[in-house]
Amino acid sequence: MTDDGIKSKIQIVRSRIAEAAARSGRRPSEIRLMAVTKTVEENRIRQALEAGIDLCGENYIQESRIKIESIGHPPQWHMIGHLQTNKAKYAVRLFDMVESVDRFELAVELDRRAGGAGRVLPILIEVNSGGELTKSGIPPEEAIGLIRRIAPLEHLAISGLMTMPPWFDDPEEARPFFSALRTLRDRIAAEEFDRVAMTELSMGMTDDFEVAVEEGATIVRVGRGIFGERTGR
Repeated sequence: MTDDGIKSKIQIVRSRIAEAAARSGRRPSEIRLMAVTKTVEENRIRQALEAGIDLCGENYIQESRIKIESIGHPPQWHMIGHLQTNKAKYAVRLFDMVESVDRFELAVELDRRAGGAGRVLPILIEVNSGGELTKSGIPPEEAIGLIRRIAPLEHLAISGLMTMPPWFDDPEEARPFFSALRTLRDRIAAEEFDRVAMTELSMGMTDDFEVAVEEGATIVRVGRGIFGERTGR
């Protein structure tokens, strides 16, 4: 049985996404809702799946292994946390996409492991749009250079960009960061790299996803807005 609280929260988030899409002349179908399941118990994840969630995001390999091996696919699972290079072998086996690629060494190892698994792994390049020392991601001005190096790797498919801007009390203050990521995406797309499809912009979380949708997000990552306040790390 679906938990009415989770189901109703998902419905509210989807409605807000649709309204934000309409304000910016977009179709709601252009935006995917990711449930961020970090520290969320398996039974509550299953309740979200029953309520229509088909995309989940995890931050830690050790925690996600238990959940993904139990729940399986579908849903789709995206790695959204900082990924250590020595954990790439697990990420390739567990995830449908890695959204947090921010250095060439990690890309090389993901490519090697994906080749060994006989698959092409979709990835996003994580951009540290606010230049915050406490966050992962490549500086915006270095993103094109990184993509130029990663693009020839045969077992990776660069699908777009991901960012988490600084936190503000007023979500409107995050708008310039989302707009800048969209502009960066367009610049990269204009380069016409082989096997690089700049179709995805993963940006926007519980407090600012509507602004992100208005600025072009194709994936919004919502945890607290679906599951409530976290009780773990």
